[in-house]
Amino acid sequence: MTFLEIFRLLRHHRKLYERRHPMWEQNRTVKAVVWIVVAMVMIYLIFIGISLALAANNIDDVTAPELMFGIMPFLLTLDFLLRFTAQQTPTQMVKPYVLLPLPRKTCTDTFILNSLLSTGNLIWMAMFVPYALVSVVFSYGVSTTLLFLLACYICLLLNSQWYLLVRTLINITMWWWLLPIAVYAALYSPLFIMKADKGILAFIDFFASCGDRLSNGNVLAWAVLLLMITAAVLINREVQYRCIQNELNHKEQTRLHSISRMSYFNRYGTTGEFLKLEAKSIMRNKNVKKTFIFANALVLFISLLVALSDIYDTPFMNEFWCVYNFAIYGSMLLTKTMCYEGNYIECLMTHRNTIPSLFSAKYLFCTAMLLVPFVLTLPTVIAGKWTLLQVASVMVFAGGIINSGLLHLSIYNKQTMPLNTRFLGKGSMESNWMQVIAQMLIMFVPVIFIFVCRLFFTDTVTYIVLMAIGLPGLVTHRWWIRRLSDTYMHRRHDNVASLIATR
Repeated sequence: MTFLEIFRLLRHHRKLYERRHPMWEQNRTVKAVVWIVVAMVMIYLIFIGISLALAANNIDDVTAPELMFGIMPFLLTLDFLLRFTAQQTPTQMVKPYVLLPLPRKTCTDTFILNSLLSTGNLIWMAMFVPYALVSVVFSYGVSTTLLFLLACYICLLLNSQWYLLVRTLINITMWWWLLPIAVYAALYSPLFIMKADKGILAFIDFFASCGDRLSNGNVLAWAVLLLMITAAVLINREVQYRCIQNELNHKEQTRLHSISRMSYFNRYGTTGEFLKLEAKSIMRNKNVKKTFIFANALVLFISLLVALSDIYDTPFMNEFWCVYNFAIYGSMLLTKTMCYEGNYIECLMTHRNTIPSLFSAKYLFCTAMLLVPFVLTLPTVIAGKWTLLQVASVMVFAGGIINSGLLHLSIYNKQTMPLNTRFLGKGSMESNWMQVIAQMLIMFVPVIFIFVCRLFFTDTVTYIVLMAIGLPGLVTHRWWIRRLSDTYMHRRHDNVASLIATR
């Protein structure tokens, strides 16, 4: 088979895989909501593009292409972060084909090409195209406009390859987070090395001059850009293939060592046994351990950022980081309830009271972990940026409302996630849009609720109301966990069949 035939075949297989997936019907409804949100985002991007174009027409110091490329690094950084919510790497999609008589490199190449042809790369064009039509085409001509749009599109493709490379390396070890941190620190270093005004101007002028050369068809500028996208594709291709090969050839080394019996939890009966299982799963299983470590690192980073910096001292950002800091453990651990358990779901179904005990253990574990951000935010309270009542009310709200709501996702989680395999596992959050929507809701809905309450009450009353809303969820957790368990048991045949099918 030729490369084109393999590409068309695998592309067809991916479409069939999505339609035959056990979560197809569930995801189809949520995807409709996502597409509505994407349509709204594109409308906003069109509005932003036209607004920037009108501003560019009134500025005499810079040309329209220079203005857009001057802010391009900020747009690409935002695009890089947003891709973590929706884009899979080729190594995550190659598993069904590693045992087929197809060249593995060819399979990897087809998925890399698929990522380049993804419609997600066109979303930002909703801003670039109106901008070019309003500000570039009438002033500089059609050829300059086409070169400008082509350069913008190639920058987006380059960013997609950079994301795939970083995401794959992060799957190997969390230490690879130092790579994007170092790259973006170097990229934005002029903003910190020079004075504020001079740093921003020097930063924008450099990229603006690059955009001007690309729009005017400068051969050297285009050669550098094409060389960068080619090098990114080749490096990404080699890394993806090596990661697949390493995982296929990997042999697990069994090490015998003593493990604590955690006898303290024996007093809690079956729930205590599942608390032991939760702790041992974090210590033994690579993917669970990685998620837990990343959640702790993110809590620590946000706490230090807010305490030591005044860059986020606006009212909205203060509330946002306070709420999100306490929602991290739930959003990263509770949203995956039953996904990891799908690897041994048959064992969990042998006793009737297993599911209530499992849900109780997970809820109690994540709620107890809220003490970590509470302690880490005390320096912020001492500094006067947050109040003790604010932190305490958000912690109670996160335990009573956010964690309980996220635990209810277990009813809709029908895809097993691998405990240890990092590249060839089929399970990933990107294929469950319910989890993506839940992540978005917990980031913004509580903050909006707080600001609405502030319109009618003082800050003190607002936080007391927030605590009063969250407290019943904590007090009645045994009751609603029992109701949740009954609902899950009513749906157990469908859920268990889906979890087994997606291993």
